[in-house]
Amino acid sequence: MQRVERVVVLALEGVYPFELGIPARILGAAQGRYEVLTCTVDGRPVHTNADFTIGVEHGPEILRTADTVVIPPIDPARVTAELPDEVSAALAMIPADARLVSICTGAFVLASAGYLDGRTATTHWRLADRFRGMFPQVTLDPGVLFVDDGTVLTSSGAASGVDVCLHIVRRDHGSELANFVARSCVVPPFRDGGQAQYIEQPVPELGATSTAATREWALGHLDEPLTLSDLAAHARMSLRTFARRFHDEVGLSPGRWLIQQRVARARHLLESSDLPVDQIAGQVGFATGASLRQHLHAAIGVSPQAYRRTFQTAAH
Repeated sequence: MQRVERVVVLALEGVYPFELGIPARILGAAQGRYEVLTCTVDGRPVHTNADFTIGVEHGPEILRTADTVVIPPIDPARVTAELPDEVSAALAMIPADARLVSICTGAFVLASAGYLDGRTATTHWRLADRFRGMFPQVTLDPGVLFVDDGTVLTSSGAASGVDVCLHIVRRDHGSELANFVARSCVVPPFRDGGQAQYIEQPVPELGATSTAATREWALGHLDEPLTLSDLAAHARMSLRTFARRFHDEVGLSPGRWLIQQRVARARHLLESSDLPVDQIAGQVGFATGASLRQHLHAAIGVSPQAYRRTFQTAAH
């Protein structure tokens, strides 16, 4: 019988309602694999950052039973270096082996409690300087949508809560279930690039065209040795214009983006097929199996064989 993981979402004063609902919406669509419960530090309703309060069914004692704890974001005006006593007391109830997840400013809560000391984390790009000033012991990467540091996961802005929850489903149960959840919730199973594409940029010049069609075309030709010249020619732009516009839209160079997409496709094939590593490498555009091994290890730190063992087991 499939074990059901208990996920407890801790709603703090000033919580953002949209992000508060993400774990229940995404994890709750995973065919009964997760039980999502919501609590506050005292069991009473909390004020949101909107014009209403939210009542919950549980007090902090439910945290003692959690396999995973999610900290949604709170209004940045409520962020402090030291946590209120009642928040610290609630966090102290979390089991030592529980997985911790933050969305946006939830990372400030985890950092204040010491959970991010010596780790790599992320938060909303607008708050990067403030975070670094408050928590120099944490390595902040504000350019990504989320960071998976084993038992602690942090994510950036609002919709990145969707990204990290889908990643959890994928890590726990494989890409087939994560894709099912994404389709059910009408969201992409993963998003290209990182936060850089959302940082304020000057409005493109009038008549500027997007690289989106070329990205879509490239995804259908990953098995080919695509070059920057190939991509720019498809987009009917000069090399310099294409590279600049691509980076503005995606937050990555075209070459880095291609590697990312090839690794993502290879991961899917490793999870969903029994194809040899060399054959998978050819299908996703890496010249050799050794090249695939190198890029996969650089991306996630494991070999193709180890990845396949983990995720094919998870999927079943």
